[in-house]
Amino acid sequence: MVHNFTCPLCSSDTISIYLNSRDYFLSGEPFALFKCSSCGFVFTQDYPEEQEMGKYYESDEYLSHNDSSKGFADRIYRLVRKIMLRRKKRMVKQITGLKKGKILDIGSGSGHFALTMKKAGWQANGIEINSKARKLSASKLGLEIFDPKEITTLKTASFDCITLWHVLEHFHEPFEYYREIMRLLKPGGICITALPNCSSSDARHYREFWAAFDVPRHLWHFTPSTFALFAEKTGFRTEKIMNLPADVFYISYVSEKYKESSNPFLKGIIRAKFYAIGALFNKERSSSVIYILRKPAEK
Repeated sequence: MVHNFTCPLCSSDTISIYLNSRDYFLSGEPFALFKCSSCGFVFTQDYPEEQEMGKYYESDEYLSHNDSSKGFADRIYRLVRKIMLRRKKRMVKQITGLKKGKILDIGSGSGHFALTMKKAGWQANGIEINSKARKLSASKLGLEIFDPKEITTLKTASFDCITLWHVLEHFHEPFEYYREIMRLLKPGGICITALPNCSSSDARHYREFWAAFDVPRHLWHFTPSTFALFAEKTGFRTEKIMNLPADVFYISYVSEKYKESSNPFLKGIIRAKFYAIGALFNKERSSSVIYILRKPAEK
């Protein structure tokens, strides 16, 4: 187990217990969330070593790695994904100002976003830790997806855009990964990072049952203010933040399941409607937040 004696973000030793949660998705094991009183960063404490983490993903219900599940949650997930793929494609084109370019999707899962960009005329590659998902992307979608160990072999300043859709929270070495992202981007290139927001309205309501804590798979639990500090430390400039309005519906439904509520789908959808409306007026209450980072242009 990995124990942090200081804050992983600001190195302060003023850390203490924030919540006691549990791996409701798979193992049922308890995990503590700690919070830094100096910078406000929340992180999972005593999480498994990287080489031990694989067993916490070994489920056909882990939807980002699998296209074969047929359950109710699966159908909801795929409906939301279909809607969001179109939105993400428009977002990349609008933010980069490019109709075509070269894009790298880190944490590409079963490859659907990379395929969407490929169909739109982009040269699209991915990085994915799960070997089954990599093989699925190659055999079914015709994509070239790299193992994370290969990131150091990719050409410097070769990508116009790099995306991480709910991926950073899984990294054991997040600062190292963002140094590589900085290296891989062209001057002025864009990094789009989507993350759960643990200061959101739904996180405050569901607390230890909030599905986006997802311990121990999620190690780091950012808010807009703590991510701004992370971006600054990695040399990026944060240009804009946006909300991901669809995520809250799935997260609220699963959170109600974890609470063992009667009719979790209906309760989750009703609550999510209010949370989604509130986030339109205050992005810092959004269940998921998109951060637009730009690599400084060379002088």
